[in-house]
Amino acid sequence: MPKTVSNSIELGTKAADFILSDAKGAPHKLSDFDAAAAVLVAFISNRCPFVQLIRDEFASFAREYQAKGLQVIAINSNDADAHLEESIDAIGREVEAIGYSFPYLKDENQAVAKAYGAACTPDLFLFDGSRKLVYHGQFDAARPGNGKVATGEDLRAAVNAVLAGGKPATEQTPSIGCNIKWTAGNEPSWFSNAA
Repeated sequence: MPKTVSNSIELGTKAADFILSDAKGAPHKLSDFDAAAAVLVAFISNRCPFVQLIRDEFASFAREYQAKGLQVIAINSNDADAHLEESIDAIGREVEAIGYSFPYLKDENQAVAKAYGAACTPDLFLFDGSRKLVYHGQFDAARPGNGKVATGEDLRAAVNAVLAGGKPATEQTPSIGCNIKWTAGNEPSWFSNAA
């Protein structure tokens, strides 16, 4: 699978609102979570090896930090017609199999991925209490085949800083993963056909 690096998004960017449904048909919007001290919007996939490598640790991370005031929202923007394992039904199965404790939503028309500037899976956007972007980097240094164990250390450090009332370091290592599988003809300007 092609390796794609997350786009450079300016820190301080305001989170875009959305209304997306989970596998049970329940709608969720960003403003549902106004009470959360911080929000993580994570663009993920069911099929991408980069996400498969971290998903158990990501699920554990989410359970731990949701108890501390972080709201995690996962979004799947991949073209489900071309990739059946990214369908809304497959998302429901993934939630059950991995034990995700957060909303996992389907971005059918890929408008939310475009609004956020998402490029890869995983692509992680951490927003503070004002819903301003404070971290857009990697989960950790684990990659398929590099022998490193997923710990979530980079994201954990960022969330710890925000929940303590501070800001994450501005030096942030971009995430890398599979490119979002754009529907033919719906590719954003930043997508390279070589990816």
